[in-house]
Amino acid sequence: MAGRVEAKLAELGLELPQVVPPLAAYVPAVQAGEFVFTSGQLPMVDGKLALTGKVGAEVTAEEAKAQARICALNALAAVKSVIGDLDRIEQVVKVVGFVASAADFTGQPGVVNGASELLGEALGAAGVHARSAVGVAVLPLDAPVEVEIQVRVSE
Repeated sequence: MAGRVEAKLAELGLELPQVVPPLAAYVPAVQAGEFVFTSGQLPMVDGKLALTGKVGAEVTAEEAKAQARICALNALAAVKSVIGDLDRIEQVVKVVGFVASAADFTGQPGVVNGASELLGEALGAAGVHARSAVGVAVLPLDAPVEVEIQVRVSE
């Protein structure tokens, strides 16, 4: 049975995906006390990346922003895999977004807004968070963006 967060996602035309399997020796998310930390989530849909390449070169900022939204959805799936019910999220504490950037691309904050906006839409006030948006040379599988989140959950 879906809770209010998943109902809100459905209103947005989104469905929580299956957890993306790890690409290496790690788990998608870990709970430590009242906090859940996700591993970096790529914009995988049905086991594949829709886009690859550097933002500002092969990928536009708008396309990358949409990919960051998918990363956030995958991060929520990872959180749910640990806590069972997304309605237990009391606060998204921190979001870190990595953007594979062309040398002259400086719009990382706008790209990572895709993740931040999705979390706000899905969680309301609990989705407001601190954030870093970092430009990097390359990401796993040549993904354009990767997002990790940290959330505080109720008992």
